Amino acid sequence: MSIEDVLKALSDNKALVLFNTIALSDVDNNNITNQISIRKLGLTRRQYYSRLSRLTEIGLIRKQNGRYSLTLLGNMIYEIHISTSKILSYHWKLKAIDSIQMSVPGCARLPEEEFSKVVNTLIDDPKITNMVTRALSRIANSKMYPRQQKEERVQTLKVQSLMT
Repeated sequence: MSIEDVLKALSDNKALVLFNTIALSDVDNNNITNQISIRKLGLTRRQYYSRLSRLTEIGLIRKQNGRYSLTLLGNMIYEIHISTSKILSYHWKLKAIDSIQMSVPGCARLPEEEFSKVVNTLIDDPKITNMVTRALSRIANSKMYPRQQKEERVQTLKVQSLMT
């Protein structure tokens, strides 16, 4: 299995809706959503079962006691999906932060304290604020030390190839 397999399985909006529905039915302890209505999802029987099959083959869902639920991998992918959705809700604010960074000439940067105030004013989620800070740090380092960054990437690739 590869990341392409997972992304391909979830790239179809109907498959993503089905995946989300199964994830939410997992969370529902009252079993109100015990049965997934194909009609409510706007799927034909063929679409429904082909997407279930693909999600099962990839290992994101499983059938247990006549009910579909997320696997551990599926739960982790679902958490990433939720985080991604949350990040996308900050799209315009992230573009504004990008613009502020791009408006500073050359390698000069806003003082870290001032820039932190800007980020904290625009982004109210500490987890996303932390991600923004780390991403901007990587961008700054890649501009200042491109040779070192290339060497680090080569090392990462070597480690990854040894692990597979």
